[in-house]
Amino acid sequence: MGDAGVLGTALGVVLAFSFAQGSWQWFSTYLGVTLLVVVLSFGRVAQRAPGRQAAYGWSLAAYSLVVGLCVALAIAPALQRWDWLFPMPGTRQGCAQSGRYESLRTEAALGGLAARDAGALAHAQQEQSREAVDDCLAATTTRWLPAYALGTALLVGAGTWWWARSRARRPEPASVRGGASDAGTVSRRS
Repeated sequence: MGDAGVLGTALGVVLAFSFAQGSWQWFSTYLGVTLLVVVLSFGRVAQRAPGRQAAYGWSLAAYSLVVGLCVALAIAPALQRWDWLFPMPGTRQGCAQSGRYESLRTEAALGGLAARDAGALAHAQQEQSREAVDDCLAATTTRWLPAYALGTALLVGAGTWWWARSRARRPEPASVRGGASDAGTVSRRS
């Protein structure tokens, strides 16, 4: 990988850890897509060469894992918010219960003040409930993100490996092998 790819990846790892605290926000999608563009633009897998299989394997693994990390960063907010994308039925129901509990706890904490302004109490309860649900869903999403990242890395690695093998099996065009004069010689013989 080029310097820009390495720097972008390092930045992505630092930002991923900072976003892993609390709810996943849409800015991580922007970061994931940006880093993915950097990696795809500047990152390269080493060429397959006889006797250099280990270097090729390490390069392919690094490239695939970084792409997996970028994709995981990009999809984290969607996984957290959209149940059709990441159902987690028991967890979503449990998180809703945590939100209800936090709403009741907020009312109890305000005690006698709650009677003065019902609208303010409702707003405080709603905010505390939403935050509790978001944090609960974010924690579950964060636990599952490595599976999505690894799955993406395996797909990218297998696809890149297959593409490199198919390219290596294709015969080189005559113009690349020996220039135009060889191509003319081949056509005169036939």
